[in-house]
Amino acid sequence: MTPDQQLIVDFISTKNKTKFYFKDFLEIFPDKGPREVKKILTAMVQSEIMEFWSSGSTTMYGLKGAGKQSQAEGEG
Repeated sequence: MTPDQQLIVDFISTKNKTKFYFKDFLEIFPDKGPREVKKILTAMVQSEIMEFWSSGSTTMYGLKGAGKQSQAEGEG
């Protein structure tokens, strides 16, 4: 795991929720552009550290296997 990926995991662990908007992650990296942050998140999804979650109208990110949605789908 890269240092940037570890920052994201640490950020998520300090919060009381399991799903996050893309803009939430932009706040962690004020010195990086949206494209750079998107690349970090995409790499984390590809390596199965994180997963996408969609409500149909919006896409959010969460740690793989965390939260009620994954348990309801039999992944937890």
